[in-house]
Amino acid sequence: MATKRGDNLAAASGEPLIRRVRLRNYKSIGQCDLSLGSMTFLVGRNGAGKSNFLDSLRFVADALDTSLDHAIKARGGIDEVRRRSTGHPRNFWIWLELGLPDLKIGEFGFEVAAREKGGFEVKREQLRIRRPSGDVEASYDVSAGVVKGATVKQFPPASGDRLYLVAASSLPEFRVVYDALRSMGFYNLNPQEMKELQSPDAGELLHRDGSNVASVVARLVADSPDVMARVREYLSKIAPGVTEVGRVALGPRETLEFRQEVAGSKHSWRFHAANMSDGTLRALGILIAVSQLVGRERPVRLVGIEEPETALHPAAAGFLMDALREAATRTQVVVTSHSPDLLDQLNGEEGSLLVVLSEVGETKIATVDRASRDAIREHLYTPGDLLRMDQLQPDPEDIRRQMELDFDAPGEAP
Repeated sequence: MATKRGDNLAAASGEPLIRRVRLRNYKSIGQCDLSLGSMTFLVGRNGAGKSNFLDSLRFVADALDTSLDHAIKARGGIDEVRRRSTGHPRNFWIWLELGLPDLKIGEFGFEVAAREKGGFEVKREQLRIRRPSGDVEASYDVSAGVVKGATVKQFPPASGDRLYLVAASSLPEFRVVYDALRSMGFYNLNPQEMKELQSPDAGELLHRDGSNVASVVARLVADSPDVMARVREYLSKIAPGVTEVGRVALGPRETLEFRQEVAGSKHSWRFHAANMSDGTLRALGILIAVSQLVGRERPVRLVGIEEPETALHPAAAGFLMDALREAATRTQVVVTSHSPDLLDQLNGEEGSLLVVLSEVGETKIATVDRASRDAIREHLYTPGDLLRMDQLQPDPEDIRRQMELDFDAPGEAP
């Protein structure tokens, strides 16, 4: 189902943005060291910690887009971000390996230490940008608000309560990492918000709950009609009868207007978002989320979606997976899911699966265990079959590897 638009955007995107994620003491996650592909599914029981893993990436985007203080307060304060356990670790850290243009690799990590009375300090922050040869092209090291080293001669001052990358983004050497991480989008769509009359905005990026979807649709219609045509094509398959969707102004507010075929009528009927099903609105939100463009040309580099199957008929799973798979050619897609019907559509792509479990309140995440991989590869079971039987298990060897790694500092990651 490739299109000219898909080919162009795939060429613009290149490899996945986030290639590797290392976390320590982030919410329920004790520690993990995981590789991500162009499309990754996190599966596990309710409360296992799937959303916490996705939130660690959103935390980085929020801290850069607003401030570290805002990102922490929005999650209930530092005591709600650092992992709760016996001894209550005081620090948490996040380390990411990024795929950058021209085959360069970025390594960005920071450690946040809790202080008394709910305060915090960025204990360490490091950034490396490496050429394909492995040589360091640009870097900085910050410790407790002091720049300890940088490859640039003139560098801005650091502060102990904010990420240095915000200040360093003024330098062209580091701007590419800042822009890439801020272009990530994370979604837990709320059909009720999508049904409400909305205030117009620039429609640059879809809000997390979908509450500006009308503006984003209007922008795609105006700037990228080929992208919007593809969205409509998939929507008509997921929600049969829907032939058109667009923005309509209602005084100073706006909403979505759908056209839907109705039995006995020569012409399709018009319905506002308030009259559409939750499943149709969620499907549209997902399609818009994975089709967004930054500016008029560049795709969003990573999209995280919470349970895209919610309120969708199981028969729509195949079309939804087709849309996600196509989107993954240009935008990295990370999904949390409980849906066996959706996993049935992976067609043996077991490398796209990460299994999440909770042991005594601590989240562990790993690749699929060897027995499950063999069963999927030999077409004995689908991933959905194994999920239905509660036999989709994490690889104990992968968990053991992660537990034995030295997580002393982001910059010392192997």
